[in-house]
Amino acid sequence: MMEHKNYGIAELKFQDTEAMTFEGYGAVFGNIDSQGDVIQPGAFADTLKNSQETGNWPSMLLQHGGWGMSADDMNPIGLWTEISEDGRGLRVKGQLADTPRGREVYTLMKMQPRPAINGLSVGYRVKQFDRRTKPEEPRRTLIKLDLMEISPVTFPANGSARVSGVKAIEDLGTPADIETFLRDAGMSRTEAKHLIAKIKGVDLREAEALNELALTIKRYS
Repeated sequence: MMEHKNYGIAELKFQDTEAMTFEGYGAVFGNIDSQGDVIQPGAFADTLKNSQETGNWPSMLLQHGGWGMSADDMNPIGLWTEISEDGRGLRVKGQLADTPRGREVYTLMKMQPRPAINGLSVGYRVKQFDRRTKPEEPRRTLIKLDLMEISPVTFPANGSARVSGVKAIEDLGTPADIETFLRDAGMSRTEAKHLIAKIKGVDLREAEALNELALTIKRYS
């Protein structure tokens, strides 16, 4: 049986407005969710290893495919380009498809003054877990999980893992902000400062300037 865990899209970032890419956390370690479960670091290690070896990655669905009443419900809305574990949890990077549903989700994620969709939820099968032996312990400590899919969702069960910030190219303005963004995109400090020097004094709200910056970042990413 496949189970689900809902989390917020922590530190949601949009790095390429043309490609509709974003990143965040699909799961948070050591955090007891509304169902009384806690995911242990390393729980997704087997899935990640298998994905790298076989090329079969967890799917990106919307709302876990809804009720699965039609083929459209189970049709992916994009794909995950990076999935890894770090000290916080399951970090993911994804790209939404250039389809009506993909564009709709992207628009909802970027709405202001707050995103209309700000949750991620993982769908998995439990392979190994420990049950609590004391009342104060989690209901289950999930040790090994077979990760099947990760979905953007409307109602995350984990209220503490909400979106903490949304950043897009057009949101950047100061040299410090731009340098941070470029470093996150994969540039070295020297490369970032060189590009900033080239565009210094250019209004980043202008479409041509944004396009040039986006294309440059894409070359370095």
